[in-house]
Amino acid sequence: MKLTSKKADIFIPDGISENAALKRTTHLSIAAHQDDTEIFAYHGIAECFGRKDKWFSSVIVTEGAGSPRAGAYKDYTDSQMQEIRKVEQRKAAVVGDYSIQIQLAYPSSAVKTAPAKDLVGDLFAILAETGPEVVYLHNPADKHDTHVASVLRSIEALRRLPDEKKPGRVYGCEVWRNLDWLNDDEKAVLPASGHENIAAAILGVFDSQISGGKRYDLAAIGRRLSNATFFASHKTDECAALIYAMDLTPLMRNPNLSIAAFTLAAIERFKNDVQSRINKFS
Repeated sequence: MKLTSKKADIFIPDGISENAALKRTTHLSIAAHQDDTEIFAYHGIAECFGRKDKWFSSVIVTEGAGSPRAGAYKDYTDSQMQEIRKVEQRKAAVVGDYSIQIQLAYPSSAVKTAPAKDLVGDLFAILAETGPEVVYLHNPADKHDTHVASVLRSIEALRRLPDEKKPGRVYGCEVWRNLDWLNDDEKAVLPASGHENIAAAILGVFDSQISGGKRYDLAAIGRRLSNATFFASHKTDECAALIYAMDLTPLMRNPNLSIAAFTLAAIERFKNDVQSRINKFS
């Protein structure tokens, strides 16, 4: 696989050949930052963990230089922080039994500057080599600029794939904004209660973030538990933990469908649902 990124780090936990690690991938996450995968794509990690017929792989787009830092890491330079975050992401890949971990190490500015041809080209190459059945992305209603830019670049790469190479499902998942506002009939509801110890462990390895004052490990799992409890008001819980996602498959299949229009239409339907419920009892 030829990548444009000169700083790309490719790590294969079980030491199999790169080609084999790519080809066996069935579930693929494309995330902006180290630890985003473990927050939003745990459904895929759990689906594949311990299996030989399903394999999860992770792509991290940026190098992590802009991470907030405190405690033991407060005096780390951007260069040192990049190395720490790269190693932490490799640790998560080992614990989570990933097929392959690819870190493209683009600066955030390169991701956010359209058309980001090099990044889109690298993502296309990875998608073409892996041919995954399921892809996990950020969602376009996220409030983090790099997350939104990352999903735009990912969708562009997905659209370039020939139809026979396109995955069956593309999910846009929660990180810096919950998706509980989506109308229930539009939510992609992803079970995330399997292997609870692994779920905690793969978040816990990101010590540079947790020690820096951001308890992503507790917050991510807490959100999943909350989603499961508050999903249905008149039913008992069927799952202990859920991740919500937007089904972005239509965006991949229709290159003429505006990402902004697609997202704003979902918001409009949510607005109409709220208005209808209020009017019904007024």
